[in-house]
Amino acid sequence: MKKFDISVLDLAPVKQNKTIHDTFNDSLDLARAAENLDYKRFWLAEHHNMASIASSATSVLIGYIANGTENIRVGSGGIMLPNHSSLVIAEQFGTLESLFPGRIDLGVGRAPGTDGVTAKALGRNPMNINQHFPQQIRELQQYFSTENSESPVRAIPGEGCDIPIYVLGSSTDSAWLAADFGLPYAFAGHFAPEMMAVAFELYRANYQPSEKFPEPYIIACVNGIAAETEAEAKKLTTTLHQAFTNLIRNDRKPYAPPVDDMDEIWNPMEKAHVLNMLRYSFIGGKETIANQMKQFQNMFQVDEMMITSHIYEHDARVKSYEIFREAVNSLSE
Repeated sequence: MKKFDISVLDLAPVKQNKTIHDTFNDSLDLARAAENLDYKRFWLAEHHNMASIASSATSVLIGYIANGTENIRVGSGGIMLPNHSSLVIAEQFGTLESLFPGRIDLGVGRAPGTDGVTAKALGRNPMNINQHFPQQIRELQQYFSTENSESPVRAIPGEGCDIPIYVLGSSTDSAWLAADFGLPYAFAGHFAPEMMAVAFELYRANYQPSEKFPEPYIIACVNGIAAETEAEAKKLTTTLHQAFTNLIRNDRKPYAPPVDDMDEIWNPMEKAHVLNMLRYSFIGGKETIANQMKQFQNMFQVDEMMITSHIYEHDARVKSYEIFREAVNSLSE
């Protein structure tokens, strides 16, 4: 089995009966725990107009997390690039890299991270995104280059900064793009698993080596909920199931505590849809988690698994990441 790193994707989840200030404190505490557990990186995702997710000002939150940690890489998983000017993102991440040298990642995606009405409020033009998104990546690369010093438009800070760019996606389009640009590829298997196998195959087969990334590099994002017992893990998972059921219903309320019986909440069609979306979820005790990760890795041979844990109680969430680290360590024993 190919060895792999593990990382954290944090959505800065807002929970019922908690404040957003609580959310940010919990995110920082989780990042510190992940650092102590030797996780590779801690990424935050841009979303908008969702009462359950507080990472809308992603660059600001990255700075908060990086300032409160020492060594772990911190970045975006991702910045939804068509929501922004390429120059502004280059300046923001150039500032972050200047403050925290050698620790900042820039993952970029083309989705809005929100609904259509809010996407319009963000100033997106849906007619040219497929053409504009690749152009924006090229613009970022140009702004970060030392050669851009002769350009009439410069990113200060940003110019000359060594900030790795990762292409995020949930389709084959993103796989083709990442391969063509010679960039690492992160796939959103935690909510869009259908095209993952094909996307990985396309990415590897068509990869064009680049100076910074001579070999393809794949990150698979998956859901992970671990606990001391199987029963406890399954109950903790009901927070995740409620969250995705609410998405189907277009109800973006804060995350709810776990329940004893999901069948009292979702109907059979919702259940089938949610479980299909969440098919790449590792749930259980340490041995179960280790076996699930081994099976997944034997199938996909990724370089890194990025784990996102929708767990209501913060201590249980931290514990889950501890168990994941133990599970991965057991695979190499």
